[in-house]
Amino acid sequence: MDASRISVDESCTDLFTEEAKLEKNSIADRINANPENAEQGLAKLVLTVIELLRRLMEKQAIRRIENGSLTEDEIEEMGLTFIKLEEKMEELKKVFDLENEDLNLDLGPLGDLM
Repeated sequence: MDASRISVDESCTDLFTEEAKLEKNSIADRINANPENAEQGLAKLVLTVIELLRRLMEKQAIRRIENGSLTEDEIEEMGLTFIKLEEKMEELKKVFDLENEDLNLDLGPLGDLM
């Protein structure tokens, strides 16, 4: 009985080893971590976060304008700030060869980020 138990354990170990190798290869295929695109991937992540924050700030600014809690000067200053931020974002997207669609993350069942 012990001998058959050992052979089952060995076959399970072999099966596990094969599965682990397949999973390792699968993970390596999904994670494309080469130096050439690491910089662009990081830029994409950073610009996505900045774009998300910019949109949130714009929505908050609109709420404040609609509530009348900003002066005309503050509205003007905020508008100029958003214009400059948009120009800088466009400049950075060109540098890293990114489009607006590249900054939208698919969150699976939750849908797109933006």
